[in-house]
This record gives sequence, C-alpha cells and structure tokens, in this order.
Amino acid sequence: MAKEERPTLFDEDIRILLFDYLDLRYPKVRTFEEKIMGRSRSDVVVLLPDALVGIEIKSDADTYARLSTQVKDYDKYFDMNYIVVGSSHIKRVHEHIPAHWGILHVDQTEEEPIIREVRAALPTPKIKLKTQFVFMWKRELWELLSLNEMPAYRGKSRNFIVDKLLERVAHDKLKKQMCDLLFERDYSVFEPESE
Repeated sequence: MAKEERPTLFDEDIRILLFDYLDLRYPKVRTFEEKIMGRSRSDVVVLLPDALVGIEIKSDADTYARLSTQVKDYDKYFDMNYIVVGSSHIKRVHEHIPAHWGILHVDQTEEEPIIREVRAALPTPKIKLKTQFVFMWKRELWELLSLNEMPAYRGKSRNFIVDKLLERVAHDKLKKQMCDLLFERDYSVFEPESE
C-alpha cells in the first residue's frame, strides 16, 4: 500500500491554524502580523499581558536562507521566540535556531492538521526593554509618562522619553504598562510617521 501523500502546507494554511492555537493556549492574547523589526519582518507578534513573543513561520515551501538574520533580529525585540514548521522542516529545524527558541509543528498525521509544541521557548537572553519601545507610538509613550506621574516632555524625542522612563520606572512595571497599552491600542487611529 502506497504511503498517503500529505498536502504541502503554505504560509496562509499555517497562519489559520496558528491563530486558533494561540487563542486556545492563552487566556488573553492579541496578535499582529508582519511587523518590521531590525532588518527583518516578523511573521506574527504575540502580545501577552507581560511579554512580547515573536513567531517565524517556515512553510513547506520556505527555505532557511534568511533565518540566521531573522533569528538575530527576533532576539533583539522579543521576550521569547517560536518557529512554526510543517513536516518538511521538523527533522532539521533545531539545527537552524538557538536552543532558547521554541518549536511548533503542524502535525498532519491526524484527520485534521493540528499544532503541537515540540519544544517550549525559553526567555531570550540579553533582551533589552529599550528595544521593545519600537512597537510603541509616541502618544503611548506620553501615556506612560502620565501613568508614572512624569512630565510630558512634549518637545523631546522618542529616545529621550524612553530613556527617562527607563531611568525612573521599574522595568517590570513599565513592561506591564507597555503591554496594557498595546492591548488597548485602537488601530483605526493612524499614527503619523512624524510623531
């Protein structure tokens, strides 16, 4: 009897399964797609109440050509990182990512494909809260200043405001506030590039 051929999994197939998986796994989660960070574009950013998680998707049609650059960029911006792969990559993916990255596998051996966690992600070593402020709009930085009873610094640059926040507010508290504001963000309001 011939072995049944599994259908090729493409990026869009994996995304549908991934969003369902994330909604079931986390009680409070918000996802964003295709965010620029460094020289790369993250496939999915997962916002949790106290963390930003990066997810890179490698479909059956993808190669590892850009992965080493992507890993470096993800590790600068996210508290934890996962790679999601189909069956064509599952045997060798661990050779291409650091040990602290988690691995999610789209398992097609069941009647319906499901995502299984092969390896849990560990905290990203040397992550700096300062780099994560790239995800914040300037009006959100002003809100952080207000929440922490600091001056508005209206004429000052983003970097100046971020440095002041980092100097004066405990990093755990600031990270929680940052995540809270990102959960509340209204994307129907456009943030001009000039801010």
